[in-house]
Amino acid sequence: MTPVARYAAAIDVLDNILVGASAEQCLTTWGRKNRYAGSKDRAAVRDIVFRALRCKNSFAALGGSATGRGLVLGSLRTDDIAPETVFTGQGYAPTPLDPEEQTAPQLQQLPPDAPDWIVDKLHAQLGQAAADAALTLFRDRAPISLRINTSKTTVAEAQDSLLHDGITTQSAADCATALIVTDGERRIRNATAYQTGLVELQDCSSQQACLELQLRPDDHVLDYCAGGGGKSLAITARGVRKISAHDVSADRMRDIPDRASRAGAQIEVLPDLTGRTEFDVVLVDAPCSGSGTWRRTPQAKWALTPDDLAAYQQLQRTCLTQAAGYANRLLAYATCSVFEEENEEQVAWVLQNFPQFGLVSKTRYPISMSGDGFFLAQFERKMPV
Repeated sequence: MTPVARYAAAIDVLDNILVGASAEQCLTTWGRKNRYAGSKDRAAVRDIVFRALRCKNSFAALGGSATGRGLVLGSLRTDDIAPETVFTGQGYAPTPLDPEEQTAPQLQQLPPDAPDWIVDKLHAQLGQAAADAALTLFRDRAPISLRINTSKTTVAEAQDSLLHDGITTQSAADCATALIVTDGERRIRNATAYQTGLVELQDCSSQQACLELQLRPDDHVLDYCAGGGGKSLAITARGVRKISAHDVSADRMRDIPDRASRAGAQIEVLPDLTGRTEFDVVLVDAPCSGSGTWRRTPQAKWALTPDDLAAYQQLQRTCLTQAAGYANRLLAYATCSVFEEENEEQVAWVLQNFPQFGLVSKTRYPISMSGDGFFLAQFERKMPV
């Protein structure tokens, strides 16, 4: 595909997404219908689409409309690419610009790239400077972070192995186990370091939270909302000998045995917790809005409603209520959210409703150039079970 044909394809995909279809599904469908598109073409179209979704408001303002065509036009103007060199109508290029599209809007400032109610909430909760910083970062791609499996390798050894496979990295200043991928990210899953369990994909903020869990070597840890087991693996790398993974959906945990085997870890997968009472530490990485990860899932930013946020808050309280009964020493609560409703308000709710637990710590990890937005609170049991 030519570069201009990639823009034309992105316009078609975006038009389907903007009427409510799933971004991932639209890209998959486009790829299946256009078998001639190679891996580089598919990656390029995906990058154009996801960038347009991250920057939908500002690109629409610059492009004159919140359509696939308008968003692509806005992206070209953002990059100082002359739109008429792309919208040529020749071959597979987008059709030429209409007269009203030929003049760029004169804007004193670009609108924030988030729904108004979210912009207002972030300013109220984070303050002007922190909210503006988060909103600016929402426009960028998220960093790709790898966690070094310290039970099998060192940072230097892992970097050398990755470099041999064409993947360049740099150490993360705020997390000792993290490497930020600077080039070759699409080679990761075939790299020797990944295949042999020296590294795992895990966000830097999530890694740091796992390092700050107040664990003891003889603890039996329950990863209560385990999903694919990323945090379980990070905990085993710290030398914790016993860890069990549970999720309300057993299917979400299907990859854990293979990932654990690759990492040289032992993780017990528990679809059912009936009769189990032996856990010292329970980690609740709760379902949430995912607002800290919106650079990776930009469509979710535009889809979230206040009712959705309230529903997540209730679901988190249900998870905490269930998990608290299993925690004999420490209850840890985590989200990848930036909202107080899912973070500080839940801490206050736990302290009010579970007097047997006292707050040990609570930490916000802001959205940054190296990591997602994340939150961790730890509660210690003051009364015996």
